[in-house]
Amino acid sequence: NNGTDGFYFTECGLSGNADSEQKNGIHWARADKEVAWDGPKGNITKDMLVVGQTTAAKVSVRPINYDLKAHQDELSLVSSTGKTARASVIVYSSQDEGPLHNGTRSNITYEDVKQGDYVLGIALNSDLKGNIGIKISTGELGGHNYLKPKLIADLVNKLNGTIIECCTAYAGKRTNPTDHYKVIKAHGFDRFNCDLMDESGELSLKVNNGFHLKENIVGNNLKNYNSLVILSHFKGHAMGGFGGALKNMSIGIASPNGKANIHTAGKVKDPSLLWANLPEQDAFLESMADACKSIIEYVGKENIVYINVANNLSVDCDCDSNPEIPKMKDIGIFASIDPVALDQACYDSIINSKDEGKKDLIDRMTSLHAIHIVEASEKLGLGSSKYELINIC
Repeated sequence: NNGTDGFYFTECGLSGNADSEQKNGIHWARADKEVAWDGPKGNITKDMLVVGQTTAAKVSVRPINYDLKAHQDELSLVSSTGKTARASVIVYSSQDEGPLHNGTRSNITYEDVKQGDYVLGIALNSDLKGNIGIKISTGELGGHNYLKPKLIADLVNKLNGTIIECCTAYAGKRTNPTDHYKVIKAHGFDRFNCDLMDESGELSLKVNNGFHLKENIVGNNLKNYNSLVILSHFKGHAMGGFGGALKNMSIGIASPNGKANIHTAGKVKDPSLLWANLPEQDAFLESMADACKSIIEYVGKENIVYINVANNLSVDCDCDSNPEIPKMKDIGIFASIDPVALDQACYDSIINSKDEGKKDLIDRMTSLHAIHIVEASEKLGLGSSKYELINIC
């Protein structure tokens, strides 16, 4: 294709040993080093899976620990200019089957990958399916910075979604379903279908290879949703430094016992014991990342999208009944399928803002090492802190 499209690998998650060659010149393996790539997505990193070919064609693969065939409908060849070509998959179950290991090189270095080569990618499928839960904070009674029903109504109605929440672990007006529903009504969210997911009990999700947590305790009704929209008000937070997609997905979906579990890095699950068992700050932030990992693995990362609304940029969270008046102007609405990139972009937008009112919010974030939730989530493989910011309006 004369090098004009710059096809590159975007996201796959293959593990194990895999290589392939077919008559159309398809070769693939993991890159052995980083190399400059002039598409808008930036360089290709070490160990990223790379597929080189001259034309869009059928791809024969042998995944060892990953069922690529199950993701047939998600596969495409994706270019740096946004152009896509469909890719079909043939999976060989035996080392002796298929046109593999036939004398071609199976370990491709970046010297073999030329600008314009195709590389395997999973294309974004943004069509949320089934019963859609929209996770927001309905806000503590007395607060006024939460996302207003009028702002989110078109999105909720278009998706035919249900507002989902859980009760709080701190003393306030949302500690039990009866009082929480009163706040939902007072704040105008009763115009939508609303579900306090812990009203029917709790669900324990396993945390695989996390920093601190072994389980994440969430509202039982999470099991009723096929897809999630993590719709977050990005702002400061008295404990996390900032609240965005990662905090909304972790603390927000947890039941009161689950919130205590996260806040104490797994020490206790009783909210009454929470405040006497707070860990050091990074452990709390890492525990939120652990909880996010369990949610993503349970729901499926392909079934979650994330939206951060950076308005009413107070240093305080919507769980505060008397939040500090925002000193910064609104920035805008950010969206991604990567919660790590999304929170990083919002954080950077405040740090790099020319708004003179940003100082208090920056002080709140930096004093609590807020960015560590992004760092921890990236280490767990939940996303990348590298991003491309595309303005659409």
